[in-house]
Amino acid sequence: MITIANYVGGKFLAPAAGHYLDDIEPATGRPYALVPGSDAVDLEAAVAAARGAFPGWARQTVEERSRLLLRIAEGIEREAEALARAESIDTGKPIGLARQVDIPRAAANFRFFAHAVTQFASESHGMGTAAINYTLRDPLGVVACLSPWNLPLYLLSWKIAPALAAGNTVIAKPSELAPMTAYWLGRICIEAGLPPGVLNIVHGSGPSVGQALVAHPAIKAISFTGGTKTGAAIASVAAPQFKKLSLELGGKNPTIVFADCDREQALDGALRAAFANQGELCLCGSRIFVERSIYEPFKRDLVARAEALRLGDPLSEDTEQGALITEAHLDKVLSYVQLAREEGGRILTGGVRVTVPGRCEAGYFLKPAILEGLTHDCRTNREEIFGPVACLLPFDDEDEALAEANGTEFGLAASVWTRDLQRGHRIAQRLDSGVVWVNTWLLRDLRTPFGGMKHSGVGREGGFEALRFFTEVKNVCIKL
Repeated sequence: MITIANYVGGKFLAPAAGHYLDDIEPATGRPYALVPGSDAVDLEAAVAAARGAFPGWARQTVEERSRLLLRIAEGIEREAEALARAESIDTGKPIGLARQVDIPRAAANFRFFAHAVTQFASESHGMGTAAINYTLRDPLGVVACLSPWNLPLYLLSWKIAPALAAGNTVIAKPSELAPMTAYWLGRICIEAGLPPGVLNIVHGSGPSVGQALVAHPAIKAISFTGGTKTGAAIASVAAPQFKKLSLELGGKNPTIVFADCDREQALDGALRAAFANQGELCLCGSRIFVERSIYEPFKRDLVARAEALRLGDPLSEDTEQGALITEAHLDKVLSYVQLAREEGGRILTGGVRVTVPGRCEAGYFLKPAILEGLTHDCRTNREEIFGPVACLLPFDDEDEALAEANGTEFGLAASVWTRDLQRGHRIAQRLDSGVVWVNTWLLRDLRTPFGGMKHSGVGREGGFEALRFFTEVKNVCIKL
């Protein structure tokens, strides 16, 4: 058993009350580590450390902050294999995915913002001979970064890196379901020479420490990625205190396939969008709209590819589908498969729990499911499932595809597959989505703004948008 510690004031500390939570490996269903069950006492220690470190960190030159972030990126790359294994054990995702995507992206996040902050500029506005205005962008102070369990280090670094680059000190709360790589990050920060208190990582459950963190009067801004209901609860606490708020929430994303698409690319894209990371991605395309003239052959080929996905031990090199995060989450996903049946849907493949022989026989595995025969406005096609369940829906023309694709309360991401570039532009403009991919999926440029519309969130992350979020704007007017 590994015992994880909080990272506060540059040191690893046990929870003040001595309370721990089990960290369960999804592939085996057994605990393999102990996570601090932190409370308000631990949070106050982190707040004190962050407040104490803020003046010195804010005064650091941009070049010095950049240098330290680059050293953290190098530390992540140096420990890449160990981090990938930890991420796979903690989340149930295939180690190949963690190795190829999660850990490299975490390093890239620190490296990107280390460079971006050196190019972050402000504005001036001349008023002829009367006056000149210039804009200051100062760090906010102590900020909170809360990340989910599906991409633990990837998304935690996506928040921490711009916050630190902008000169803030940070209290981070990783998910208690997947805390291991955040624990490793503390070690990497010590080795990189990050000053004590600049980054603090407090582990624990949402009710025990998360709620207190977002409500604490010392917290000037909150960056949160997670479920829409939790985001709404955070907003209800933060808004009356006038905290800055960035919420990246749920999705029920459409994949729109036109008859003129490159069939092989569209099949590969739709499959990946539906089932990457076991469907445990807010960006997954769980509603697959296919033009009617190609619906039957596309369905046949997509089902065949889904059935060929290799499900197994996440630590095996050839595994493509790992375990879901918890047994409770597995049961939730299975309940949606049953709901689909009750709503008149047909299960084309999957949707059943799978036993993986050997060490993983008690793990939380689900065969990827493809459904059809459901209306676009049924619950199965309106509510976020967050698992390997996708629904096929035929359409006849652009207007129908757009109306049904936009027909949910979510608006995070979409992908469009067509050889007609004018159509691609036209559909992208009319989709209610914060991110639209044309003939690709999850191709990310870190300079671009990222976030959702409607119930998928508030604010934008990425590039200079993130640096703007983590700074306070002040206009100075000098009379000439």
